[in-house]
Amino acid sequence: QVHLAESGGGSVQTGGSLRLDCVASGFSGGDLYMGWFRQAPGKEREGVAAIGKYGFLHYAESVKGRFTIPRFSPGNTLYLEMNNLKPEDTAMYYCAAVGRDISFPLYRHEYDYWGQGTQVTVSS
Repeated sequence: QVHLAESGGGSVQTGGSLRLDCVASGFSGGDLYMGWFRQAPGKEREGVAAIGKYGFLHYAESVKGRFTIPRFSPGNTLYLEMNNLKPEDTAMYYCAAVGRDISFPLYRHEYDYWGQGTQVTVSS
């Protein structure tokens, strides 16, 4: 059973930065694809950033140029560097993983495993 442990959330002011960490354990064999999702109150969970096949990085339009997944991370670890944060980025952020090829890395239904979430709050 894959376990995902997130950390790094917190409260910042507009324009601030945070880094989220996700460490996956319990996975053996093959490639583990991982991504970050977020869910604000009253809204659906949406894809934020993910690593797809061949290491291609995918970003939601709303975070392009502000959020980055560093290319070089320890195995089964996924970071999300968030800069120039805005109040609309406020949400619970979830790490997700799947151990098979997927076609749409920012589509939540592609993923089998989820972390508990870490809260990000951006105040104006």
